[in-house]
Amino acid sequence: MTTPDDPAPLDETFECTFEFQPGWIDLTLRDGTKAEAKELATEVVNRLNPLGLQIEKSAVFDDMVERAVDLNDGTPTLAAAYYSEAGEALANLMVDSYGDEGVPRPDRGEVVPLLLQWGNAEVTGTPQIAHLELAAGPAVRIQATLKIKRILGFGRKLTEFIKYAVFPPGMESLIVVTVTWEKIALTEQITELADEAVRTMRITPLLTGDVSTPADGGAA
Repeated sequence: MTTPDDPAPLDETFECTFEFQPGWIDLTLRDGTKAEAKELATEVVNRLNPLGLQIEKSAVFDDMVERAVDLNDGTPTLAAAYYSEAGEALANLMVDSYGDEGVPRPDRGEVVPLLLQWGNAEVTGTPQIAHLELAAGPAVRIQATLKIKRILGFGRKLTEFIKYAVFPPGMESLIVVTVTWEKIALTEQITELADEAVRTMRITPLLTGDVSTPADGGAA
């Protein structure tokens, strides 16, 4: 619940784009409705090679619809998922922005404990922390394993994640890219896919009059 003393959310509009490699599917929904998700999934599934699929097209369609709705539940800036040629979803990717009016964004050191906070899970083991220079700006990269609470609180399941906190120059917002996956055996492959995708990310502030300038922090 907000109070009169709470700062207003930062009103900073920008465009976020990726040059995704084959396999990544942009699942961002404008309205977040199931009807929109079905329309998107229909278009994608119709382009799939039926000879490469190891599961029914209908199963891929159902997964894509449900995944798109779930990923867009919190109205992210961008949502995507990586699907293998066999039709199996291997990883989720979401981009969010954070910031409040009049509140300085955290620096690289302050952001680390924030990235390790999860509402329904806890980090296990020692996180891998690295500092990067991405095309979108300086960044902090954290990779770790999560223990996620199951429904009703019984049992735990392991999930791996990478979070990239990006500090686009010329902006006040903190941009966070989160990639999650459950198949631990594929960690090396998914890590490469995630790092490759984030290196292509561009953040373009949108100014009045539809004039935009890219937030270019240098090549990775």
